[in-house]
Amino acid sequence: MKLAATKVPVSTVWTSPDAPRDIDAPATAAQPDVASWAKSMDTDTRLGLHGRTLTQLLFAEPVLVRSERDGWSEILAPWQPSSEDELGYPGWVPSSHLGELPQSADDPVAIAVPTAALLAEPGGRPLAELSFGTVLASDEHADGHTRVATPDGGSGWLADAVLRSVSEPAGPDDRLRLGEQFLGLEYLWGGTSAYGLDCSGLIHAVSRVLGLRTPRDAHDQADTLPNIPVDDARPGDLYFFARDGKPVHHVGFVSAAGMLHASETGKRLENEALSDERRATLVTAARF
Repeated sequence: MKLAATKVPVSTVWTSPDAPRDIDAPATAAQPDVASWAKSMDTDTRLGLHGRTLTQLLFAEPVLVRSERDGWSEILAPWQPSSEDELGYPGWVPSSHLGELPQSADDPVAIAVPTAALLAEPGGRPLAELSFGTVLASDEHADGHTRVATPDGGSGWLADAVLRSVSEPAGPDDRLRLGEQFLGLEYLWGGTSAYGLDCSGLIHAVSRVLGLRTPRDAHDQADTLPNIPVDDARPGDLYFFARDGKPVHHVGFVSAAGMLHASETGKRLENEALSDERRATLVTAARF
């Protein structure tokens, strides 16, 4: 295996090189346009992603490359813990989406707004539009901007206003505030970016901004995070849902209204009271 890093803003991870459909071409292009891809899909097309997409990688995210075939790389994503593999979440991405790891630097920072422009220099031309949850190592500050290391030995600048140090202390209010930025965002199976989130993708992305290494999938989050009685849950904690005899299939942030969550394909991220069906399948809660 060899180490690499994602060199595009968002790379969607697929179950196999044969999984993408014709309509998915914008997501698998050498320079993917995940925003337009997401906008192009109606509910039926999004339902067709089930069994095809797994998760997403963000800019500069490290991966382990296990094999390569016909322009595709079989990878493990160590920043996305999974019971599927102890080394990280498995799947396939176009090899064109991968480059060399960024040069080492100090003080990791995360993009804490939906999207942010990576600039060639403070106030300069944009190099790329990066997603919420992107974590980069920084090494210099000037004129209200932070310089960050990028793949293939490069660097760029981000406005300080869009960043949060991953070492900064955080509490329940921070989790909800970050998640609420995506109210109204359409659900995307396998989504962990500002262009679409699934239920566990929301939890994973918010956790990453706060410097927490949280599993990618809901059932792994339930198994890994400290469980608490449902009646003890308070805003900022997590609710988990499962049907009789089945593994956990859904997760959301506990909120004053009920739950902040990415519900399911065809719906949008919302903050709502628990329905009777949700209450019937609520099995446990967890606290960070």
